[in-house]
Amino acid sequence: MNNKEVMTVKYPDKPITIIVPFAAGGSSDILARTMEKYAQKHLGQPLVVINAPGGAATIGMNQIASAPADGYTIGVIGPSVILQPLYGQTKYHYTTALEPLAQAVSMPGFVAVSSQSPWHNLNELIDYAKQHPNEIKFGHAGLGTALHITAEMFAKEAGINMAQVPFKGDSEVLTALLGEHIQVVFVASATSLKEHVRNGTVRVLGVAEDQRSTIPEFENVPTFKEQGINLAFNFWQGIVAPKGLSPEKKEKLAAGLKEIINEPEFKERVKSLGMEMKYQDSDQFRDQWIADNTKLSKTVKETGIVDLILNQKR
Repeated sequence: MNNKEVMTVKYPDKPITIIVPFAAGGSSDILARTMEKYAQKHLGQPLVVINAPGGAATIGMNQIASAPADGYTIGVIGPSVILQPLYGQTKYHYTTALEPLAQAVSMPGFVAVSSQSPWHNLNELIDYAKQHPNEIKFGHAGLGTALHITAEMFAKEAGINMAQVPFKGDSEVLTALLGEHIQVVFVASATSLKEHVRNGTVRVLGVAEDQRSTIPEFENVPTFKEQGINLAFNFWQGIVAPKGLSPEKKEKLAAGLKEIINEPEFKERVKSLGMEMKYQDSDQFRDQWIADNTKLSKTVKETGIVDLILNQKR
């Protein structure tokens, strides 16, 4: 088959599998299933969502990386694509084994306390922590996760020491906060958090983004930088393919994904779920990987998170 014939082959001519490296019901799964609604319109074929949870996302990411680079397998990824290789041997170095297609959304990272807490802003929390080293317990959704790292970056930037308490997810973290087992939480689940804000049981002190959140319940929450903490981290999620995808298929996929992500109904749907639409094309998305890899590599070494992870595996 010559090059002219290759260019005229219809693609795609069958459904495209999208692998989610997490269980059904989470933000990555919701993102994939929301995109599924518009796939036929913008890609010409449906998306088939496959959940492959486990191994801190490595099981699913391995499946994406090892799939044929024929344009019929793509996947949803987040910061785990960078983090997991930093914590030890993985089957693939994901940032070189995967091809970025588009960043779709981001989730703001929030610092929150009980409404009964004496702290009303980050500076009050920091002042107390400086006077009471390691007395404050902060909860997060898992050892070595992006939220754990954000919390450690915050503590380092603020010059304080707090005791970290890992949980299995944001819902467990918030339950522990309301039960007074911990005093501070770092979460990215705006959907869960805003219910507690509405009920008046939780107070949000800051958002770890460059700009304030567009989610109505959090529009008045100041950023870390507004409160003198030079820290921002974008909890992005995007779409990738196995490395080696042909330029023609990559272009077709990337163009279709851009149209899906920019659908007005898609924007409203992800916003209602506590996510913010933040489209980036494949080159911009790769630049995000490079920038975050530099930032995260430095942080996990300086804060000792790598040692914590390795000790847990022993």
